[in-house]
Amino acid sequence: MLSINEIKKPIAADIDVFEEKFRSSMHSSVPLLDRITHYIVKRKGKQIRPMFVFFSASTCGGINEATHRGASLVELLHTASLVHDDVVDNSYQRRGFFSINALWKNKIAVLVGDYLLSKGLLLSLENDDFLILKIVSEAVRQMSEGELLQMEKVRRMDISEDIYYEVIRNKTASLIAACCAAGAASANADAETVEKMRLFGEKTGIAFQIKDDMFDFGTDDVGKPLGIDIKEKKMTLPLIYALNTTTTKEKKRIINLVKNHNNDVDKIAEIIKFVKDTGGLQYAESQMKKYQDEAFTILNTLPDGDARRGLEQLVRFTTERNK
Repeated sequence: MLSINEIKKPIAADIDVFEEKFRSSMHSSVPLLDRITHYIVKRKGKQIRPMFVFFSASTCGGINEATHRGASLVELLHTASLVHDDVVDNSYQRRGFFSINALWKNKIAVLVGDYLLSKGLLLSLENDDFLILKIVSEAVRQMSEGELLQMEKVRRMDISEDIYYEVIRNKTASLIAACCAAGAASANADAETVEKMRLFGEKTGIAFQIKDDMFDFGTDDVGKPLGIDIKEKKMTLPLIYALNTTTTKEKKRIINLVKNHNNDVDKIAEIIKFVKDTGGLQYAESQMKKYQDEAFTILNTLPDGDARRGLEQLVRFTTERNK
């Protein structure tokens, strides 16, 4: 599998320009805000979402100024959501660094998230990018609904596979879907193509989240703490499948462990062993590959070229990674 730097070579120049524009888009006359946004930019991730925007635009007609604004909008709203998520989750680390709320406390973190959100909205409004704004705003609505639905189900512990897919479709896949649709829209693609790209992104996003959920049951050297979803009482696909294929007595026992583990290492290890022994990971892997294949089926209807191959490699990177 190619590295992320190898994948982005065809759009490397555009990514460089985007990063400069993204930094400029967060500028503020308030010194505190500038310090915080500078801290955020220095610790940015792999830029996978902007890459989906650029490759999608390139596939559907070509990258232009609207594409750069669309990528900045997506990244501003995504960053805002991460800042807010860390407050909601009482998380004090993000990608191995202190989170904004850990360094500047919750009140400032919430306001910074609001600031980034408003900057993204204004960037689109000031340039009349109404369709792109509509696409991305819809994703933000879905992300909020997905998060709230998950919180509700965590309390009740009654999540089914259908509910699980509804949660991850809204919470995770909607933003990747918006990236692909926004990229197509920025290249002036027709409505049918924009929807095709949105669906491609959604399938990719679902596969991505299933893969991410599988890490919770692996070793602790993959960048995600072992059992963190279990500690947070989240019902992910491997656990849901395992519970649905066991006896009623065993199901009740495991659910009780999930509810009352109190971060006990042995109890969490017992839950992980149960999931592995009942085929939960194998089932999740098969479902991840199903959605990956569905994404590739859509992708293969697009014109061949470097951009389409870039999207294929990006899908493989997000769904076949080891961390």
